[in-house]
Amino acid sequence: MKIPLSYSFRNLWTRRLTTVLTASGMALVVFVFASILMLSEGLRKTLVETGSYNNVVVIRKGAGSEVQSGIDRFPASIVETQPEIAAGPDGRKLISKELVVLINLQKRGTNKPGQVVIRGITNNSLRLRPQVGLVKGRLPRPGSSELMAGMSIAKRFLGGGLGEKLRFSMRDWTVVGIFDAGNTGFNSEIWGDVDQLMQAFRRPVYSSIIFGLRDSSGFENVKARIENDPRLTLEAKRETKYYADQSEMMAKFLRILGMSLTLIFSIGAVIGAMITMYASVSNRTSEIGTLRALGFQRRNILYSFIIEALLLGFTGGCIGLFFASFLQLFTISTLNFQTFSELAFSFALTFEIVYKALLFSLIMGLVGGVLPAVRAARMNIVEALRAG
Repeated sequence: MKIPLSYSFRNLWTRRLTTVLTASGMALVVFVFASILMLSEGLRKTLVETGSYNNVVVIRKGAGSEVQSGIDRFPASIVETQPEIAAGPDGRKLISKELVVLINLQKRGTNKPGQVVIRGITNNSLRLRPQVGLVKGRLPRPGSSELMAGMSIAKRFLGGGLGEKLRFSMRDWTVVGIFDAGNTGFNSEIWGDVDQLMQAFRRPVYSSIIFGLRDSSGFENVKARIENDPRLTLEAKRETKYYADQSEMMAKFLRILGMSLTLIFSIGAVIGAMITMYASVSNRTSEIGTLRALGFQRRNILYSFIIEALLLGFTGGCIGLFFASFLQLFTISTLNFQTFSELAFSFALTFEIVYKALLFSLIMGLVGGVLPAVRAARMNIVEALRAG
């Protein structure tokens, strides 16, 4: 004979106030847990989606990012001869030798400084990145002091809007276009002619070389040829792998921070659930004795109280996830630990985060309810009825 599930629901409903308070505490913990995972996933998604699987990024060996890399013109010309490089619509190889540097700009509203990526591009840069589309203005003219800015830059930094001017490297630069790169890191960059930017920053070397593969399966061959060539000190990565590596350090930091905070908060939530369940056992002593007298076994009592604790945890988990889902409406900016530049990204909620958060809430409910459930199951029938 089993105790029906509705019995557990009714007991929780009877103690509505304590149920709401305990579930709210668990909801707060799940909210923190889910928000940290969403933050880490949003960062990873933004950087990974920045790259294309069919593109290859070539940087100097040992350089953690394009900002730290330098490639002379001679090695660049050797990379340009690789047979695996795809051809563009005009028959020319789909390759772009680019410059990446950092400048300080003031943020709108606060006037606080922030580091922004300036990328020197060529005619092939947009062809290699179909996710980038011009939404306002026009493209910068080659050989001119014209720039185009990502949507995040235009919104958050002074001088980044259409028609506005920026001054750096002792020159005035005009923003003639605004581009939208979707949910990618390119939205936090400013693009201009690579030759003009190299002159302005007095940089005689490129930062990176990006090219498209004629056949995606040819990546290992071109990678081995570039990295084993004694004339070169370069390494090649798929663009998706390169940007995934860029997110690794920051994502790891967020996970450690999030797990630490979640652990601290979860202890309080578990204690709250345990107190609630112990109080429930104390208030229902005669009821437990009656159930035992009616023939329900100890394990039935144990399962019934554990189910109550799990329902409590599940309710808190659902509430926490509900409020955490609204974080997807917000865009935040942070410092990319690899490039030390500002990066704007949004929270991302995935199915994996949902089931992890719900599983975590159930575990909190189980840990908080197992000891009170054991106490209820071990009650002596006569003593329970007499106490009642």
